[in-house]
Amino acid sequence: MEMIYAIVLTLHNLIRWVVLILSIAAAALAWKGWLRKEEWQEKNRKLGAWVGMAIDAQLLLGLLLYFVVSPLMTQTILPNFGSAMQNSSLRFFAVEHGFMMAAALVFAHLGSVFAKRAQDSAGKFKAAAIWFSLATVVILAGIPWFRPLLRIGL
Repeated sequence: MEMIYAIVLTLHNLIRWVVLILSIAAAALAWKGWLRKEEWQEKNRKLGAWVGMAIDAQLLLGLLLYFVVSPLMTQTILPNFGSAMQNSSLRFFAVEHGFMMAAALVFAHLGSVFAKRAQDSAGKFKAAAIWFSLATVVILAGIPWFRPLLRIGL
């Protein structure tokens, strides 16, 4: 199980950077298009879709860590949830990190959905700019910056 944990944790760490880069790019491209009154293009839709796919992959890896393979969760936090809530570091992983990242996932998907439903390019860019920016801010707030920034293995 230790090997599986190392693999899942490494993937979760690496894909974090993909999610962050894609969400920043999607927000920046949307703001640029909105402010410069550009025409919405297929590349804008595809970038939003890639953000959604990457954050969905993160969710699956995060759920696997949370409920199955992370010794911190399965041996420390979940069996003693009440006690874990009194420790800020444990509470971060037990509740705060997951809640923020779930919110970011919702925001990212709303960015794609509302951009798709908008009638004109300005509306598409506006929706994408707002929702991808919100997703990016929440992702930045939810990253455990106190942990190694590039964690490979255990």
